[in-house]
Amino acid sequence: MEFNDLLSALSFVVYTYDNRPITLLQIIQVPLYIFLTWLIVTRLGKVIVRALKKRNVSADAVHLFSRMYLVLMIAILAITSMDILNIPLTAFAFVSGAIAIGVGFGAQNIINNFISGWILMWERPIRIGDFLEVGDARGVVECINTRSTLIRRNDGVHMLVPNSQLLENTVTNWTLIDKNARTFVRVGVAYGSDVLLVQKLLFQVLDERDDILPHPKPIVLFEDFGDNALIFDMVFWVNAVSETDIRRRRSEIRFRIYDLFNQNDICIAYPQRDIHLDGNLTINHSDKN
Repeated sequence: MEFNDLLSALSFVVYTYDNRPITLLQIIQVPLYIFLTWLIVTRLGKVIVRALKKRNVSADAVHLFSRMYLVLMIAILAITSMDILNIPLTAFAFVSGAIAIGVGFGAQNIINNFISGWILMWERPIRIGDFLEVGDARGVVECINTRSTLIRRNDGVHMLVPNSQLLENTVTNWTLIDKNARTFVRVGVAYGSDVLLVQKLLFQVLDERDDILPHPKPIVLFEDFGDNALIFDMVFWVNAVSETDIRRRRSEIRFRIYDLFNQNDICIAYPQRDIHLDGNLTINHSDKN
């Protein structure tokens, strides 16, 4: 008798839509169905993501798959839930129209950033791990969300940039094609120095380093006759993932240049000024008691 009472209670019609009764059992089934299905979907998604990572699939491709997989599963859950409740999609025609009006008046930026996020993930002009220069900030892309992109600056600070700004403004991507970057180290030696010896020592510094790319070939340029020094530039290419990496290598090269110049008596120039005094210089000696 109690079981029959339970069945009778679950068969209670809560409301009717378009002559279709919606029972209490159907309403209870929906959250249970969503919970169990979502549990299976998330577990399956993690398994697929781990499998993709083991196959060395790029991080941005894995991120794009996880986003598309999530949206597809949400859509399937929503449609299936309405089917369980016997609610046709036409019931949301009015709601979708109201949402469209709301988007037109107050959610342009949100929708703009949302669409921009999908464009970034699909076209991949910016990928996870890329080193970007956005305005005055430089950093590495850590995550591309549907509304904004997370960038970790060189100083360790995380910066959220709206996706629309990355599409509408000029963005410098240092690692879009590859991670090769050209840089240079400038040094000034005193006038009277042996310039051929200076050139030889600078090439020696370049040849000693394995992290300098052989192609394009590094060069040493006698850049200019400066006001206080003879200016030399070492131009070379390196494989780097961030500006900090490039700065570190330039620093190591400068240390080596300083050491070699000291060993070969090459003087690194410093600013000098000649002072000319016109007229007579008078010195007064005070009497000492």
